[in-house]
Amino acid sequence: MIDRRTALAGVVGMFGAAVFAPIARAAGAAQASRVPVISEGPPSVAVFTPAQRALVSALSERVIPTTDTPGAITAGVPAFIEKLLADWGSPGDRVPILEGLAAIEARSLRDYRVPAAQAKPAQQDALLTLAMNDQLPKGATFFEAFRQLVITGYYTSEVGITQEREYLPVPGEYNGAFPYSQVNKVYSA
Repeated sequence: MIDRRTALAGVVGMFGAAVFAPIARAAGAAQASRVPVISEGPPSVAVFTPAQRALVSALSERVIPTTDTPGAITAGVPAFIEKLLADWGSPGDRVPILEGLAAIEARSLRDYRVPAAQAKPAQQDALLTLAMNDQLPKGATFFEAFRQLVITGYYTSEVGITQEREYLPVPGEYNGAFPYSQVNKVYSA
């Protein structure tokens, strides 16, 4: 079975040259040695306040929501993000995430008069869209880094590897004429 350390080493290819620094550092360590990339247990330092932690959870679930497969919260993505930023990110790497969360929170309070973590899903989607379109202060920088963290956390988790994707160490023989209508899941190996 593939583990998070092995998956993290291969995740850099998803984002190309613009990979967020803590992800690149952790993936580089996984490739260079057998050093545990993301150790068990809590982060070495608290990166988020309780309110920010709640917002990271809410926004993570908007990026990868629960559908017929588990979403980001079930996969442990919010804890992964804090752990990665604490143990593999420098204080400077945390700045775009913390500034982006602050901008989203301020905009939510202004537009919806509720903290962003308590906003309705459609409102949270609107806030993320503003960030993605760089209509919040440093929004695009936040959105790209946050999106990478969520995707990496999800697709290196047991849930992402085994339930969203189907894990087959050897997916079978090559069949160039396999009907696309019969493809059920994307395989990861």
